[in-house]
Amino acid sequence: MADDFDPFEAFDDDGDNGTSSKPNSMEALEIERQIKARQDAESLLLRMSSSVGSTKRPSEAIAPSSSKDAPPLEKQLRTNGDSSNAAVNETMHHEVFDEVMEVNEDDEIQGLNMNSTARITTYKIEAEGCMHEVAYPVGMEYTPLVWRQTEPAKKYPFKLDPFQKEAINCIDNNQSVLVSAHTSAGKTVNALYAIAMALRDNQRVIYTSPIKALSNQKFRELSDEFHDVGLMTGDVTLNPDASCIVMTTEILRSMLYRGSEIMREVGWVIFDEIHYMRDKERGVVWEETIILLPDNVHYVFLSATIPNARQFAEWVCFLHKQPCHVVYTDYRPVPLMHFIYPAGGEGLYEVVNIQGQFNEDKFKAAMLGLQEAGDGLDSRDRRGGRGNQQKNDSNVIKLVRTIKERDMLPCIVFSFSRRECEAYASCLKDMDFNTDDEKKMVKTIFTSAINLLSDEDRQIDQIKLVEPYLLRGIGVHHSGLLPIIKEVIEILFGESLIKVLFATETFSMGLNMPAKTVLFTSARKFDGKDYRWITSGEYIQMSGRSGRRGKDDKGLVIMMLDQAMSSDVAKQIIKGQADALNSQFRLTYNMVLNLLRVEGINPEFMLEKSFYQFQNFSTLPDLHNKCINKKHEYDSLRIAHEAELQGYFEMEKRIDELRESIHKTQFLPKYVAPYLIAGRMFHIKANGFDFGWCFLLNFHKKVDPLSETNEMIYVLDVAVHISSESAKHFASNPNVNVIRPPAKGERGVMEVCSFLLTSIHDISQIRLKLPNDLQGKEKLASLSHMHEKAMERFNGQPPVMDPIKDMKIPDEDFKKKLETLKQLEQRKASHPLRKRQNFEELCAEYQRKMDLHSEYKEAKEAFKKAKSLLQLDELGCRKRVLRRLQYCDDADVITHKGRVACEVSAADELLLTEMIFSGVFNTLTSEQCASLLSCFVFEEKANVAKLPDELSGCLKTMQSFARKIAKATNEAKMPLDEETYVESFRPHLMDVVYQWCSGASFRQILQTTEIFEGSIIRALRRLEELLREMIGAAKSIGNTELEQKFETARNQLKRDIVFAASLYL
Repeated sequence: MADDFDPFEAFDDDGDNGTSSKPNSMEALEIERQIKARQDAESLLLRMSSSVGSTKRPSEAIAPSSSKDAPPLEKQLRTNGDSSNAAVNETMHHEVFDEVMEVNEDDEIQGLNMNSTARITTYKIEAEGCMHEVAYPVGMEYTPLVWRQTEPAKKYPFKLDPFQKEAINCIDNNQSVLVSAHTSAGKTVNALYAIAMALRDNQRVIYTSPIKALSNQKFRELSDEFHDVGLMTGDVTLNPDASCIVMTTEILRSMLYRGSEIMREVGWVIFDEIHYMRDKERGVVWEETIILLPDNVHYVFLSATIPNARQFAEWVCFLHKQPCHVVYTDYRPVPLMHFIYPAGGEGLYEVVNIQGQFNEDKFKAAMLGLQEAGDGLDSRDRRGGRGNQQKNDSNVIKLVRTIKERDMLPCIVFSFSRRECEAYASCLKDMDFNTDDEKKMVKTIFTSAINLLSDEDRQIDQIKLVEPYLLRGIGVHHSGLLPIIKEVIEILFGESLIKVLFATETFSMGLNMPAKTVLFTSARKFDGKDYRWITSGEYIQMSGRSGRRGKDDKGLVIMMLDQAMSSDVAKQIIKGQADALNSQFRLTYNMVLNLLRVEGINPEFMLEKSFYQFQNFSTLPDLHNKCINKKHEYDSLRIAHEAELQGYFEMEKRIDELRESIHKTQFLPKYVAPYLIAGRMFHIKANGFDFGWCFLLNFHKKVDPLSETNEMIYVLDVAVHISSESAKHFASNPNVNVIRPPAKGERGVMEVCSFLLTSIHDISQIRLKLPNDLQGKEKLASLSHMHEKAMERFNGQPPVMDPIKDMKIPDEDFKKKLETLKQLEQRKASHPLRKRQNFEELCAEYQRKMDLHSEYKEAKEAFKKAKSLLQLDELGCRKRVLRRLQYCDDADVITHKGRVACEVSAADELLLTEMIFSGVFNTLTSEQCASLLSCFVFEEKANVAKLPDELSGCLKTMQSFARKIAKATNEAKMPLDEETYVESFRPHLMDVVYQWCSGASFRQILQTTEIFEGSIIRALRRLEELLREMIGAAKSIGNTELEQKFETARNQLKRDIVFAASLYL
């Protein structure tokens, strides 16, 4: 029936239903709907080209707008002169718009309800750095806020700041509010007031937080303030019938999908740390939850400073047809002073004072001090390595000693490596910050916590090693610590019993634990792809921990630099803007299946209401203008001899393609293997970097873990020069992904690194005799000297192996390609254009035109992407995957298999459901089930231990199912790299989990792995959550045997220190 047809699908499942020269009735209906969608798109975009109105002020008369008078979306999004969205031209000519529509004629734009978007009214209040705005739905009569005349729901023993008063007034008027302020500014005051008011009015209130640790801490805080408080985090449920429930956002989302009765009684929902919505992995959970919440609920959003706070409020207003206020302040209760310490230098340089003024002269003096300190280093220290690390250690010791002498404790020392945190702490072994009385208090707290563990668990090395540091007032905080140790450290720091805390940046998120001083051991970090300066948003988040309200008159921030930076970079980091709150919305199969299951809404609804769409629409006019301008610029550029130039450039392109094909054949293992001899020089290129000529030291073959046919891959151990900076990181993380070649003019550091055979760019004819009697640093120094001499002898370019004369490659097709390449290169060299005096100028002009063409294509694609806005193509692909795998039928009705997949949200729901229905788990023991499931929850990089046959067998089975899903996904026209997908399931913890479920103690399994203790526990707790869902999935298909097996695995997993109760509960 026509009613069952999916209007968002542009075509059938790859022609599964056959083809016909004449469209059937269903196809005709679809064509008609596509035409209608295009007409709607043109109409919508033309309306968006309207002129922009002016801002309404409180002093002006504000007339309610009727639906038919609703301003276009673009006008509403850009009211009030939003600096993040420049105003659009008042007029867009139809003929110009038609030109762009030709580019996008195949796009579908689903109609956006233009009458339900937001109009903004701005209030000004008499307070420094405080701003109050409100997003009001069109059609709703504006009603000014009324200041409460009755007894407040909650009183405070201190004077409220202006932004707190404004936010409380919004809550008193039963209107939603986003409170955006710096860390430790006092945003929690507003959350407490909303809770007090809800309890007074006999309403239930939900307090959501981004992580379980923060939920536990908030539960403790709120329990001290209110009596009727509950907690729901998945692994812990306390007092679930309470009027105020603290829960993670994932739990709230699950309740909404399942239609929990609790939501009928909820009057307020508080979202703490709402800026977490920009998290790439979990941000979509916040977005889903906010969309699914009912319109009658009111909200308090607490956030760090975000520049687009008003845009977020507009979105909430658009979603729930209710006013949403923004109370924003840049005010810091404790002002900050910012210093730079040049590593190896003397003194601190105050580059930004309390008033926020940047001192150019002091910054230059700091850079001069860094240069002078660098001139004083010996050559070994400049090259990096452990010598440079020791210099960093001594710099940190010197700074901590200065901080102590100047009475600037307590101090948080931020480092971007867990290993570095521990190394820096160990450098303070001769320093003591606690009095005898404080040591007694630390001992009491530490002993009380550790006594909750078994005798065996108390003997874990980490517990024994950390106690002496804590007694002396020194702490370490990172994700690799045991949870109980982390909580002890948090409690001790909160009680001022830890004076110096070495922490990774995760400590700056959520936990309200300020210090007097914050010290950065570096201003650069490795983000998984490259080394870069920290962003202003990261700096703001971490530096915001300095300055304790009510204790300090100012906070101190010190940035240690071991590398020069420009003043522009320094200003951007220290005085830059906070990161914007941008949508990370993405479709997931679990989301699509849940929305197909729930009556009254569908996946298209979620896409239509997403913050992603809302932000996308606001970019359309600018993208449209860019598209037009690039097209005009491209068309207006006229070049002499353009046809000849086109032929010449196409010849160059063909040459590049041939070279790539020849290279691929030449360096096949069968041709390269005979030349893999120690001492031969190879030109290495890897991860987009050119490491130049390197010495081969050794090679070995291993089975490709991603290959179903047990193919062998070659791994080369080469002596390579890398940058001094990457050498420091390579020392603690010997992974080829972290290394970089030396910068221009930098000598670099010689290290032994492993590369795949595919990293070879060229093979030299040169093979040198390597020293056999040298080890460690001496061998590397000798190799570095030999490399230097070899490069000097051959002027930096050793002679390379000829593929025919030297390597004797017999492939006839390969020889033909070589001959073709030679002919093309000769034609290129003798091309008539090259005889022209202005040849280089002509090529530059033509290249500029080609660049403009690429920019124009990029602008078109960006416009098409924003115009499609709803990710409908991806939704169509995901639906096709679900139909192919029988999770829903052709009418998008969810099947029994799909309902089982809905039970799984903690891991890959499709792969796990396929494995359940294929009986993979039926033949496994409970220990093997848990071991296999660990691949779905462990995300860190680590070395894979050799697995016993029974585990490697089930791993290969799982990988084969993963490949089937990847194949089905690609067949449904949804690109998915098969190898990347298979690699995403990490077997690194399989043996650890198997031992643990077989009864081994935690201390015993630590002896078999190098993975951090905290990382293991975090993975095991995630595994317990997944097992709970697998129990539900088995129950939903009536497989009691499998249900019992998963229950047994969960019971085997859930014991001892891994599931020790939080100290906050």
